Amino acid sequence: MIILKAEGIELEKEKPNTSEDFFNRSTVTYTDNGQEKELNVLYVRFFDEQSSEISPFKEDPILATNQREITFKDIVALVCLLQNPGNKEKKRVYINELKEMESLFRDVDPEQIKGIMNNLVTQGKSQL
Repeated sequence: MIILKAEGIELEKEKPNTSEDFFNRSTVTYTDNGQEKELNVLYVRFFDEQSSEISPFKEDPILATNQREITFKDIVALVCLLQNPGNKEKKRVYINELKEMESLFRDVDPEQIKGIMNNLVTQGKSQL
């Protein structure tokens, strides 16, 4: 598998009666068996504020490389893909429970994630 892109955004309201401003979207684009795929993870923005408690990353941004800051929202979909290979068959994942986010990051190797993100910024892709 080759990771091509991992990034996150804060959603903004498109209409006044929607709740998009409470959510973030994290996206990872990758190739699997020569086919390009994308996984989008929508999650409650509050989890960003809790990132130091629910993940091994104690600071946000978690990494700065080539004048780009890598934040928690940039890695959520990547971690979701790596931690659960079944997510290769999905296009979207929704996380609204703190316990689910905690379990997602439970056995994450922070150096692996930092290495992948560093490769994406410096080389444009990361081979797994």
